[in-house]
Amino acid sequence: MLDNIFGVHENAMQLRQRRLSLLGENIANADTPNYKAKDLDFKALIDNERSMSTRRTHELHIDHVGGRKNGLIYRVPNNPAADGNTVELNFQQAEFGKESARYTATLQFLENRIGGVRRALRGE
Repeated sequence: MLDNIFGVHENAMQLRQRRLSLLGENIANADTPNYKAKDLDFKALIDNERSMSTRRTHELHIDHVGGRKNGLIYRVPNNPAADGNTVELNFQQAEFGKESARYTATLQFLENRIGGVRRALRGE
């Protein structure tokens, strides 16, 4: 009954957290020679999640979110650095800000959904 109450938003939250972590790593390594900026193909991962009809019902079953495609991509810079680093700091910081806002919006959506379930269970 409550198996799919959060829909794709539960996995979106995890993916947004993972993307924020990658963007933070990129920012922290902006001056590291030969560091390659990483990102997630968020849309492909969400589309993959939506297309999967089966759910993991036991901890020993294969988890399809990370199993088939991890969604990790390497960014190609507009202005490559001489030291081989592909982090464009302004871009990474802007993406971090946008992703933080998306993360907050997803969190608020989930909090509202949980509040609705809580009210329904209380009979309000």
